[in-house]
Formats: sequence, structure tokens, C-alpha cells
Amino acid sequence: MAKINRKELAQLSVEQLKEKFIGLKKELMKLNMQRATGTPPENPGMIRATRKSIARIHTYITQKKKATAIETPQKKEQTKVSHSKKTEVKKKK
Repeated sequence: MAKINRKELAQLSVEQLKEKFIGLKKELMKLNMQRATGTPPENPGMIRATRKSIARIHTYITQKKKATAIETPQKKEQTKVSHSKKTEVKKKK
């Protein structure tokens, strides 16, 4: 389950991506426990592939959140901040 197609990820919603993310994190935890206990893994490259898939899913989640934020901008209250005052630092002699 570690290797996930990019086209498949692009079609999923944020909620579905989060579910896959959680599932992969659990799988990675199992693989790391096997490695820590000294059990020989069935596929040694599975840990690396799982980590890459987790990163890929995280990227898609971030992209989709930014895309929705751009489509629906929220009004922010503008606060006036004066940067003209400089803080004075007293020198010790």
C-alpha cells in the first residue's frame, strides 16, 4: 500500500487524503517497529517508499488547502501598526 499513484491522489478530497495519511503513518510505525526489534523485513525498500508516499500526500493536502483559500478569501481586519517608533536600548557602561 506504500506506493500511491499521483493521479489517484489528485482526485481525492482532503478528507480522503487525511485518511490515507493516517493509514500510511500506522504502516510506517509497524515497519519501524519491525526494524527496531531486528525482524528481517519482507521488503526492505518499503520503509522508504512509505515515507515518500506520506510526504507526497502531505504535499497534496497543503496544495488543496491553499487552492481553497485562494478561491474563498477571508476578510481580515486591518490593524494599523506603527513602525515609526524605534525601541531604545540602554547601553551598559
